Amino acid sequence: MSREIPRVPIAVPVAALAAFGVLLGLTVADWAPLRRFDTVTSQTMRGYGDAHPDLVAALRVVTDVAATIPFLGVGIAATALFAGLGRRRRAAFCAVVTAAVPILWSVLHWQVHSPRPADGFVTIDSSGFPSGHTSHAAALAFAAVLLAWPHTARRARVALTTGAAVFALFIAYTRVALLAHWASDVIGGLLLAAAVVPLAALATARVAGVRPQGAKRGPFLYEKR
Repeated sequence: MSREIPRVPIAVPVAALAAFGVLLGLTVADWAPLRRFDTVTSQTMRGYGDAHPDLVAALRVVTDVAATIPFLGVGIAATALFAGLGRRRRAAFCAVVTAAVPILWSVLHWQVHSPRPADGFVTIDSSGFPSGHTSHAAALAFAAVLLAWPHTARRARVALTTGAAVFALFIAYTRVALLAHWASDVIGGLLLAAAVVPLAALATARVAGVRPQGAKRGPFLYEKR
């Protein structure tokens, strides 16, 4: 029997989009409390990084696991794999996530003037909101959970979800620790992925003609078996 991608409750992407919109507005307005939060966080990370140069050197390498080229490579490979297996909905889902996430954060970098922390441990000239690396990591983690969920035993789902969350949050941490982004930038990246991935699942379900009738209710809205 075919197994489809679980459908996440629409409240999840709606809430993520709303939170992202608020954060975007506060960033554009240069809201003082948010700026103080970002500044204090970055100063703390700078002090820790100055005291631990070996850690900074390691994080410079690890953080690029979620750079644009690896993200696109994984996404294209997954799309091709599922297309070759005849799993059209999964292929479409992977293709939409792979294209939408980098396009969206790139457009926001172009449109939103949000300078990164000065004199960071990595040098990047572009605008910083939202974090592209964090958006990639969170989207990859969320998509992996949705793709693996129907094939995973109940007990293993806890480990799957925990591992995915740890990966996304770790990449977010590396971006702040390296002073490549403000903390608000990585929060924006997490929210962007939390909105895009379930919307991609919903959109590809409609394209594929998947209907919830007769589907089994689960922790997600539906699990098509």
